Amino acid sequence: MNFEMQKANLLAENIKGFAEFVQKCYDNKSSLILDHDKLYQVKLWVEEYKFHSLAEEISRINMFEWDEKYTFLLVERFWKGLRIIDDYVEYYHSDLFILTARIHTLKNLSALFSLTI
Repeated sequence: MNFEMQKANLLAENIKGFAEFVQKCYDNKSSLILDHDKLYQVKLWVEEYKFHSLAEEISRINMFEWDEKYTFLLVERFWKGLRIIDDYVEYYHSDLFILTARIHTLKNLSALFSLTI
């Protein structure tokens, strides 16, 4: 398997995992989240930028062969949403600290696809 395909699939798995984690924390009313309204805002951004769909599409197009152009396009779309969420979580760090590790992982994985990120 191509190394670039593996990176793309790893990013897709982590994007999907992040979207599911945010949904799970919101549904279960996790006690680690102090203000669920702030988590709801993150949930809305995850839905608005269609993280789950982007992850599935990245996985689909890189299942059998590496599609560089379309992968970079999808990663750029993902990055737009992640930047907003990252700034918001950083600003409300005391309430949303549980998301920082996953966001850090996503930022590092998506940085592998572009030097401008």
